[in-house]
Amino acid sequence: MSTLKANTLTGTTSAGSIVVTGEGGSTTTNLQQGLAKAFCLASMADNSIYDSFNISSIDDDATGQLGFNYTNNMRANGVYAPQVTGVVSDSTGFNSTGTGDILSDQVTMQAADTNGTAYDMNPFSLTVHGDLA
Repeated sequence: MSTLKANTLTGTTSAGSIVVTGEGGSTTTNLQQGLAKAFCLASMADNSIYDSFNISSIDDDATGQLGFNYTNNMRANGVYAPQVTGVVSDSTGFNSTGTGDILSDQVTMQAADTNGTAYDMNPFSLTVHGDLA
């Protein structure tokens, strides 16, 4: 067994591109594309952050809506994939949807029950995949 210890990895062909051979040995994946670019576990009840990466702050935009502000922006075209999840604390179920505010510097996400009624969920989590600016 070998151990590689490094503080920085840089691709030889392209500085920002490192290709990793997949589990089966015949396909490859780009390491940077597979990494989460941000995550946050937050409370809508008191607008606090339990833990985060690349999130500078959150905004209480409305009942059941949190704005997540990035420390390092996503690419300017706003094409990236935010995913949210939360804990169902009652029997009404859970449905979460983006509000259409997917910007390079922040994303606003909403929690609602299966009837579409917004409510403050605790905890509420976000993970973002895509390209940093």
